[in-house]
Amino acid sequence: MTQQVPSTEPELAGVRNFRDVGGLPTADGRRVRHGVLFRSGHLAHATEEDTAFLSSLGLHTIFDFRNAADQKLEGPDVELPGVRNVNLPLSDPADGAEFWRMVRDGDLDQLRSILADGKGAHRMIASYRTTIRQRTAEHSRVLHALAEDSVPVLMHCAAGKDRAGLSVAVTLLALGVERDAIFDDYLKSNATHRRYKVRRSSSSASAYSPEVMELLSPLFDARAEYLSAALETVEETWGGVDPYLETALGITPGVRERLRERLLD
Repeated sequence: MTQQVPSTEPELAGVRNFRDVGGLPTADGRRVRHGVLFRSGHLAHATEEDTAFLSSLGLHTIFDFRNAADQKLEGPDVELPGVRNVNLPLSDPADGAEFWRMVRDGDLDQLRSILADGKGAHRMIASYRTTIRQRTAEHSRVLHALAEDSVPVLMHCAAGKDRAGLSVAVTLLALGVERDAIFDDYLKSNATHRRYKVRRSSSSASAYSPEVMELLSPLFDARAEYLSAALETVEETWGGVDPYLETALGITPGVRERLRERLLD
């Protein structure tokens, strides 16, 4: 059964990291409307109760940012009647395939070789920067869809913190949400009941030893330095949020105003 956690947020049995992004304040004193923008991890393992809850949200569209390798590993999302499902991969299955195979299958020495001495965090920072620079077409498509008709919307990837986290952050930037509030929402993915369940090929105790889990933590944490790197990339590449939205994503003032009308109180 669905359990309740603080703030009456539903803790779904088979869906990690679900939350309503409503309530976040904008710089001009408005707030993100409740019930229009949701985020989560993948929906492949949703229970009947989870599915009933998700169906009650009145969703128009689900954006699934997983790639084909993710979907093969976890399975397809559950089908929600009347909801449009859009698969919009924000990462290439071939990119880092050997790295992620090592994360699942590698022994301690192999994990040390790819993750120790800050290499894990460095990889995540590089990934966030690359996503902002190279996935402008995908982020543009999401924002234009929200401005036109795709609300209420649920955005998710595998864990719901990186690809979905960046897509939500870009959406919040377009809405004029305060930076501190964007970071606060992003960092909520670290809560114990929201975290992605790490899966490794071996079920032995050594596969999940404290040292292994410490080495893996940069990959499965939401860290402020990651989101900061993404926002720094916006500034360094385009000179600020407004030119990024207009030049890179094609979000005109008119589109931005429609977004605000749909998503803000």
